[in-house]
Amino acid sequence: QVQLVESGGGLVQAGGSLRLSCAASGGTFSLYAMGWFRQAPGKEREFVAAISWSGGSIHYTDSVKGRFTISRDNAKNTVYLQMNSLKPEDTAVYYCALTPISTYSRGRNYYSSGRSYDYWGPGTQVTVSS
Repeated sequence: QVQLVESGGGLVQAGGSLRLSCAASGGTFSLYAMGWFRQAPGKEREFVAAISWSGGSIHYTDSVKGRFTISRDNAKNTVYLQMNSLKPEDTAVYYCALTPISTYSRGRNYYSSGRSYDYWGPGTQVTVSS
């Protein structure tokens, strides 16, 4: 049974940094790409970043480009989201999720949509104070 567990969230001041981790277990992860999504109170869930399991394909939403970096450690079945220059508007619950690589490869309409992802972690809270 596939399980995803996020960690690394917390409270940080604006301009600070956090690194989120997503540990995966119970599956064959070379068949999947990993995405990060976030949901702020009263707002819809939004795509943040995604990476193929090989690491050769990476995508970000425009609002985090230049500030966030997604990476992975295949030996540990873990994907990271390094978040720098954090802003209060980054405050949200952050979720990692898995999508089949065949879906991920179909383009932005697929890798940026939560509906394309089959497995989700429980989320980790990130709060950025001003």
